[in-house]
Amino acid sequence: MTTLTVDTESAGISSYVLGLRDALRDGSARTLGRFGLGELEVELVTSADSLWALIRRDGKGGLALRAAYIPTGFECTKLKSSSREMARITISSALGEHDVCFLPGGEALEFLRMTVRFTPAAPLLIPFVPRDLYPLDAKDDPLGASGTVEAVQRGLNCGIVYFRIEEPAFGNVLYFQNLTAMNDYYRATKTKPDGVVGGVWPELGHLPPTTDQTADLSSNALKPGEQITLSDAILVFRHEAPPHERESARQFLQMLGVAYKMLDLPHTDYRDWVERCERTLHDLDNAREATITHYGHRYIHPYTAAEYPDIMVQMSLVTAIHDWGKWFGKPHPLEAEFKAGLEKFYDPRLKSLRRYLPNVGEDKDADAVDSWYLYHPMLNLGILALDGDEDARKLLMKSIDFAIKSAHHFKYKWPVQYKITDFSIITDVAGADGRGQTDVGGIYAWVMLQAFELTDDKRYLDEARAAIDAAMGLRFNINYQANLTAWGAAACMRLWRITNDDVYLEQSYVYLGSFFHNCEIWESKIELAVHYRNFLGVTCLQDAPYMAIYECFDSFAAFERYLDDSGPDLEPAVRMLVAEYCKYALDRAWYYYPDALPPEALACEQRANNGYINRKLSFPLEDLYPDGQPAGQVGQEVYGAGAAFIFATRAFHHVERSPFRLYCDHFVRAMERTAENALTVTLDGGETCTAGVSLVRLKRRKFGKIKITTVGGDVLRAHHKSGDRVDFRVPANGRFVLTWS
Repeated sequence: MTTLTVDTESAGISSYVLGLRDALRDGSARTLGRFGLGELEVELVTSADSLWALIRRDGKGGLALRAAYIPTGFECTKLKSSSREMARITISSALGEHDVCFLPGGEALEFLRMTVRFTPAAPLLIPFVPRDLYPLDAKDDPLGASGTVEAVQRGLNCGIVYFRIEEPAFGNVLYFQNLTAMNDYYRATKTKPDGVVGGVWPELGHLPPTTDQTADLSSNALKPGEQITLSDAILVFRHEAPPHERESARQFLQMLGVAYKMLDLPHTDYRDWVERCERTLHDLDNAREATITHYGHRYIHPYTAAEYPDIMVQMSLVTAIHDWGKWFGKPHPLEAEFKAGLEKFYDPRLKSLRRYLPNVGEDKDADAVDSWYLYHPMLNLGILALDGDEDARKLLMKSIDFAIKSAHHFKYKWPVQYKITDFSIITDVAGADGRGQTDVGGIYAWVMLQAFELTDDKRYLDEARAAIDAAMGLRFNINYQANLTAWGAAACMRLWRITNDDVYLEQSYVYLGSFFHNCEIWESKIELAVHYRNFLGVTCLQDAPYMAIYECFDSFAAFERYLDDSGPDLEPAVRMLVAEYCKYALDRAWYYYPDALPPEALACEQRANNGYINRKLSFPLEDLYPDGQPAGQVGQEVYGAGAAFIFATRAFHHVERSPFRLYCDHFVRAMERTAENALTVTLDGGETCTAGVSLVRLKRRKFGKIKITTVGGDVLRAHHKSGDRVDFRVPANGRFVLTWS
């Protein structure tokens, strides 16, 4: 967060700010029309080089939104607008034709959507287009308004700038640029939307990436006569500035929810995660690249035939396979086999788990540990312990005092990496943002809450509260690694349930605000990204260029707990966004598996010491890129193989005495057998969203007549039917009734 107050005597001001200021001051701007937007008024005006939408609140200042920049002579024509549009304008110039439409709306929150499409008159290289959003004071002066920018686009994540105008008191604004709409532009110009939304006060908004001016005109130019989208901007408004970071985060998520509902959402497909689990278990057991033997026990390679076994990897697979055994009806032998060697990671002198086995090679620092690596294995031990595993409970409880000792030493503000023997810091902060692992306190709090549930010892509850309290004030900078942030949100929600202290419910929004700030809320079609999906994928680290499978499915698991502990007090937009993340994770994660991608989409080389890609093995790649770089540059994760088990056991449901399994891409809140051949299913996703439901035929069984009916009595038609599966789309919030014969 940075507070930006303009000092015109010392701050550098661009010619575009001065041009806007003069046009609004000297009366040269020409009005084309006006329309209302709740308590706001929108005036459409032209200046010497632009079409503007001036959005004002009486006496409280406003915004100047640039609809089109035309550095030549131009003519504007108002066209008849559709029933939903408030205005449509065509701009003709030597460059071509701009088509601009404005769609206002909102009941609880006002919003304005501006879509700009452009048809070039000739092959065109665009050298530069200035940003499109300028705060104004009560006299329409862009140099007179001051305020705070809370969040801007990070890398290739969602194209947002979230800010408030404090003087005058215009309020809170979310600007969301729908990057999906501009895929044709990126492909034509060979550009990518990396950090294109943001700016420095008072020039904010979208700065379109432009073509290399030395490039071949024939390959990088916009083609004449072909219409493309230059902007699809959604602005959401709140009249009151938030009093603290928790309310700011809640408002951000609420406003993001408004923008999300306006998007044309990508479709999702049924994914056979059960079959993927069976293949994964076979490969874990039989592939030489998967495991290695030490001390008479089998341990898992982090990557294909590469890297030393470590406790995080071992515990992740053990817990995921344990979940599979519960779902399947009997434990899989690999669970016990991989658990047998866990004790070798325990150091009785330190009374702590170590990252590596005692015989780790000299090329590793055996004492080095990333801060989160100490706690994530304990989280998985806690899951097993709460499921009745006494060995897991003993290993957790004899390690937990050291975990607390570490937290106290670092005062709940952990570095990136330190030595486990004496807490000396190896790497204090990340180079990208100058901060340590800011969200480790969240996963630490979750582990403490597990210990509290196991023992009823208030010391652990106090530790959880202290860790969450220490993270307050980080605002949108709380995210270091996506899955840790997700577990932090879950810990806050659990703390709220235990303590009934609303501050923890509110603080969960801070974690989620940071999480969705780092989400790719757009679908890329750039280069190799046409072969996979990235919508709602989250970059694994705060500065990472890629989405990673481990952070994807571990966040999914954390959000299941978050929604389990939530209730009617949860902000509806938050419920929707979390449920939608999980829905798209089930679909998107399929493309991490190399057999789901064409060979040309895979990287030819992997990171040093990270093995290689074997497309025949059912282990996922670590990395997918929204800008279409080759996938799997980091490597093929054996430790990410738990994804299939997590997804399968949450999405597939057994229905006794029926010829099918039920698949649902939303978490099922309740499932009641109301008759021998009738089932009532309750979901709690977004109120305006849809869920995918499939009935998957069991072997040696036959489908009869199948019907799904909403609680309102509407009979839903299947959108796919085959001899093995029937697919429906149902409302994501509420109940439906399934009957069969």
